[in-house]
Amino acid sequence: MSFAHLHVHTEYSLLDGSNKIKECIARVKELGMDSVAITDHGVMFGVIDFYRAARAEGIRPILGCEVYVAPGSRFDKEAVGSGDDRYYHLVLLAENDRGYHNLMKIVSKGFTEGYYYKPRVDMEVLREFHEGLIALSACLAGEVQRNILRNMYEEGKEAALRYQEIFGEGNFFLELQDHGMQEQKLVNQSLLRMSRETGIELVATNDIHYTYAEDEKPHDILLCIQTGKKRFPGLIPACRPPLRWRSLASAVTGSLAGARLWKLCLRTSFGSTFPA
Repeated sequence: MSFAHLHVHTEYSLLDGSNKIKECIARVKELGMDSVAITDHGVMFGVIDFYRAARAEGIRPILGCEVYVAPGSRFDKEAVGSGDDRYYHLVLLAENDRGYHNLMKIVSKGFTEGYYYKPRVDMEVLREFHEGLIALSACLAGEVQRNILRNMYEEGKEAALRYQEIFGEGNFFLELQDHGMQEQKLVNQSLLRMSRETGIELVATNDIHYTYAEDEKPHDILLCIQTGKKRFPGLIPACRPPLRWRSLASAVTGSLAGARLWKLCLRTSFGSTFPA
C-alpha cells in the first residue's frame, strides 16, 4: 500500500506550524514518497509556493486546507460559547480543478462571513461548494472525535454520516492518528467501530507541524508564543517515514483506505490554474 502524508501544516499555519515548504518537500522526497498534501489551518497562503516547490522536485502536490467549522451558523458569534465550542476542525483536499476553486470559495467565506476568533464556515457553505472535494474528519478537534471524547458516540456517528451525506459516499474518511496520546488511542477504537457500523472508510494521517525530529523544541517554543502557556513536547509529530503508518494500518484494521484515497488524489491536475 502506498502512503502519502495527507494532513500537513506548513509555516503558513501561523504560530502553529514551523514546517518550511522547501524542507518539507525535500524530506518527502528523501523518504521515498511521491505525493504530499498541504492542509494549513484556515488559510491557503502557502498553496502556490507549495505547488511549485513540489513540482520542481517531481512530487505530486495535493492541495487542501484544515478549515474551521462553526457548530451552528457561521454568522453566530456570542451564542456559540467559548474555547473548543467555537469551532471544529475538518480537512478538505481538492481532487480536481473544480475542487480547488470550491476550496478557495470555502476559505474565503470563512474570512468574509464567518470570522470569529478563526475564519469559520458552516454546513451551508460546505453543501454549496462540496464538489471536487475529499473530506477527512481531522484531529481530536474534529466534530466526530470531540463527541467521542465527550462520551457522545452516537452524536459523533451522526456527525460522520452528515459529512458523508454532504461530500458523497466515498468522499469522506474517518481519520486515525497515533502520536502517543491516550485520547487518540481511545478515539481510534471508537472510529474503528464507527467505520464498521457506517461503512465510512478509514485513513491514517500524521498531522505534521514540523519537518525533522530535532525541530521539536523550536516548534514547542513557537506554540508557547502563540498560547502564552507551557506546552507538552513530543505530542506533535514531524514528517516521518511511511513505515510508521503502514504499521498502524496493519495493527488496527489491515485495510485502511489510504491507498484508494491516495489514488484519488493522484488524479488532481491544476495545470489550468498554476503554470508548471
